[in-house]
Amino acid sequence: MTTPDCYACGQEAQFDELPPRECVVFDRHWRVAHDFNTALPGWLVLLPRRHVTAVHDLTDAEAAALGAWQVELSRALRDVTGCVKTYVVQFAEAQGFAHVHFHIVPRMADLPPEQRGPGVFGLLRRPEHERVTADQADHMAHSLRAQLHGRPNAL
Repeated sequence: MTTPDCYACGQEAQFDELPPRECVVFDRHWRVAHDFNTALPGWLVLLPRRHVTAVHDLTDAEAAALGAWQVELSRALRDVTGCVKTYVVQFAEAQGFAHVHFHIVPRMADLPPEQRGPGVFGLLRRPEHERVTADQADHMAHSLRAQLHGRPNAL
């Protein structure tokens, strides 16, 4: 089930035509996208493939896969970006973005202190010239796919 006024559902409705950055990897329950308005390469978004607006509404199967996806994506980001850790965050409150989604954010060793923790969200909605380009996001998607190839959750 999808909802027309939901960005994630709109993307899911176009699943077969999505560019690599919008469908890094997926399974029957989850899809991974590179965030579209970040200045940080590798900022991923993990989304359920059906419309759900609260974590407590995930099915048992979706919930069972969630933790494994978060760990596998964090490992792949470490291997591809060299990050020292990842942040995993979920709010789903913005207009048009109430669909549950988890930000999987690489925390680089040289990230300034003011951008650590919740400050990392200062790297979203940056001016266009600071953002990761579509080509850069597609390249990151291909690198992550190669890293995840053969791992139990990635299809």
